[in-house]
Amino acid sequence: MKIRTSVSVLVLFLVQSAAIAQQSPYNITKTTFSTDNYDEFAPVFYGAGLVFCSDRGQAVNSQGQAVVKMFYADTAAANKKMKLFSKDLKSKLNDGPASFNRAGDTIYFSRNLVVEGNLRMLSTYRNKLGLFYAVFDGKEWGRVRELRFNTEWFNITMPCLSHDGKRLYFASDKPDGIGGLDIYYSNWRNGYWEDPVNLGPEVNTEGNESYPFISETGELFFTSDGRGGLGGKDIFVTKQKVNGWHTPVRLAAPVNSEYDDFGIVTTADVKEGYFSSDRDKSVDIYHFTSGMPQVWFAEEQKENLYCFSVSDTGRIQVDTLNLKYVWEFGDNTRMTGAKVYHCFPGPGRYSLTLDIIDRTTGKSFFRKQAYDIEIVDYDQPYITGPAYVIVGERAEFDGMKSYCPGYTITGYFWDYGDGTQKTGAGPSHTYSRTGEFDVRLGLTLRSQTTGDVLKRSVTRKVRVFGSRAEMESWLAARPAQSLGQVDLRNFENVLIRGKYSAEEEFLKEAVFQVEIISSATRMELTNPIFRSVPPKYSVREVHYPGTGTYSYIIDQQGSLMAAYPAYSEMVALGYRGATVRLNVLTDPAERELHVLKRNYGVMTDTYFDARNRLVTNAYLMLDQVVMLMSKYPDLKLEIGVHTDNQGVAGTLERLSQTRAQTIVDYLVNRGVAGSRLTARGYGSGRPVAPNTTWLDRRLNRRVEFTIIK
Repeated sequence: MKIRTSVSVLVLFLVQSAAIAQQSPYNITKTTFSTDNYDEFAPVFYGAGLVFCSDRGQAVNSQGQAVVKMFYADTAAANKKMKLFSKDLKSKLNDGPASFNRAGDTIYFSRNLVVEGNLRMLSTYRNKLGLFYAVFDGKEWGRVRELRFNTEWFNITMPCLSHDGKRLYFASDKPDGIGGLDIYYSNWRNGYWEDPVNLGPEVNTEGNESYPFISETGELFFTSDGRGGLGGKDIFVTKQKVNGWHTPVRLAAPVNSEYDDFGIVTTADVKEGYFSSDRDKSVDIYHFTSGMPQVWFAEEQKENLYCFSVSDTGRIQVDTLNLKYVWEFGDNTRMTGAKVYHCFPGPGRYSLTLDIIDRTTGKSFFRKQAYDIEIVDYDQPYITGPAYVIVGERAEFDGMKSYCPGYTITGYFWDYGDGTQKTGAGPSHTYSRTGEFDVRLGLTLRSQTTGDVLKRSVTRKVRVFGSRAEMESWLAARPAQSLGQVDLRNFENVLIRGKYSAEEEFLKEAVFQVEIISSATRMELTNPIFRSVPPKYSVREVHYPGTGTYSYIIDQQGSLMAAYPAYSEMVALGYRGATVRLNVLTDPAERELHVLKRNYGVMTDTYFDARNRLVTNAYLMLDQVVMLMSKYPDLKLEIGVHTDNQGVAGTLERLSQTRAQTIVDYLVNRGVAGSRLTARGYGSGRPVAPNTTWLDRRLNRRVEFTIIK
């Protein structure tokens, strides 16, 4: 009696298709416990053998239907005879197919919802198949329990539990499906099985999909009569990806045939397994072996890159002949420029720095940023081999650069795209015809911590030419390939282990301070070392508790270039250790004043007209200053005005003093005490730009609001 008449829901409608010849990696043999007079099908690994379904010895009703029971055969024993699996799990109607957890002490299986009836109950439309489970206590299987989503309105059958026990696959003819039978899954979460989810049209068709089996390596095998194939029902394989499922692949002959083939189970590497087929006198279970660790689904190989563009794209800009950008890469190389292109020697950890160097002294004027990076190869199998090959010449491919951290490679599988498959870490191959081929490398891996098996695969293209002259002609005709430059900070396999960026600090409301001396111990401001500081600068002490150092500052500016004149002047006076520090403002009044200057600007042209009268923008800014002075009663300000060098020095100094006093007078008129304000006209003595162009001179014409401490 055929399985198609034994259990109607377990057998699918047939769709005949033309046979397609394929080169096969499989060898098959019929199992010795299969019988010619009965059906054996849906094997599943259990212990040293198989649990499977059979109608052996079962009665038949008037409609020609028979029940199936779960049987067991020890495939490791010399005498591979079948026997009833368990009396604890036997009902009066259908039992099976089954699936077990990894430990083998929990069974999920299919059976009729009504189990105490006679054979006529098989024809009752509401006696559907559902899923049940039981736990083995070491002696017997305990109470059989029903899964919560069973229903008398449709069938839920053919369970398969994932290797980790967290997902249960099954087949069902639920009315919300795509075809007759569809494959669904339910996730174990928070102590129960969640509502079933349809695998969707990537797997299910308008036909019937059934007998799911999920391998240890995550490949989902199933049976379908809706995809065409070699026979009525064929076995396919797919695998879940980030956003769906891979296009299913039909297994090659002789696993699939012109007959019905279904219900497969495999080892992790697919070198061995069992499946069901009616290609002989009845439905039987067949054993298959393969010399190849089959890998079907491959990602396009990502090329490991060690060359990157590195650039300064931040807000702190430098534009002067006296300063230059200098990159150091931690591999004994140095390059100059705001944007450079650098090739590292290979994977590893590197320390990168960007310094703004004073060309006069050769010392760092300002450290703009620093990176501690690690360059790693992509976590993937990796094919090393030629991109272009000549017919008849041996091409060397190897997978030795495969990088799969946490796993040990246990096997290599190669598919050269021309029908040839090989194993080994680095087998050579000779192509016999021209064309473009997809070379595929599959790895079997074992976790170094859990022992779990994993399969991964990559593919890359190789072009095969008939002769070397043909290859050279083709390469010469190709358009020039531009060298792609990937920014270091945007490349996914560059890990930023540590980072300092002046731009990030700048966004926190920071200023630039000219430091002339840094000391581990405190220094008196009367120290002779400060005598060379011009009177126009006042030396200020800043203590950094984190490092315990004392910094002596003579100038503070809102832009990097504005700090350069004071820095260069101090270097010329003998303060060879002078540098510029980025100081994040912590004082609330200082932060608010800094924001005002950034919002309203500091250019004199935006404060005064040609007749040295305050303009509208000035009133807006100064009214905000009045509010700030009111908010902070102890705040004292110096109003400093600067000019360019277009004119006599004395005249420029008087002009700047007049403008500074004009601002002070306005603030006093608005209620600010004069004792809290100081007017200083600096003339052209403190430029922040060279005074060579109109734009540079405009930068020098500025108004500064400085807190007096």
